[in-house]
Amino acid sequence: MKILHFIPLLFLFFSQCHSLANQSVFFTKEGVIRGYDPVSYFQNQPVKGKRSISLQYKGGTWFFASENNKLLFEKNPEKFSPQYGGFCAYAMRDGNKYEIDPLAWTMHGGKLYLNISKKVNGFWQRNLEENIQKSDRQWDKLQQ
Repeated sequence: MKILHFIPLLFLFFSQCHSLANQSVFFTKEGVIRGYDPVSYFQNQPVKGKRSISLQYKGGTWFFASENNKLLFEKNPEKFSPQYGGFCAYAMRDGNKYEIDPLAWTMHGGKLYLNISKKVNGFWQRNLEENIQKSDRQWDKLQQ
């Protein structure tokens, strides 16, 4: 009888996995990057964006801390967008699309990489160049 309690949880887990697989950019009801301003990472101070300053891009809602940040993003969205559509960079090594913690991030080579947790972000940073190469290959495969 206790196994029946797990059925709804399994349904939620697999429906979440399926919905992430169909997204080209990771977003939740809070928005892309869980509502954080993508430009703020490049200012080395990730902050939540304001609901009143937003735009739609690649199927998700992006929020910004200021009109200036929004303008910078509009001029060059690829520069400010996180790598791998904002999915967990470490999980992308294996071609998996996992959610992220907006405070688990790495900036490298002028690019933003997000991870599911600060602990995983530490693993990501240990072999950064190799991890980027693996994740780049897997992301390219997923884009085909």
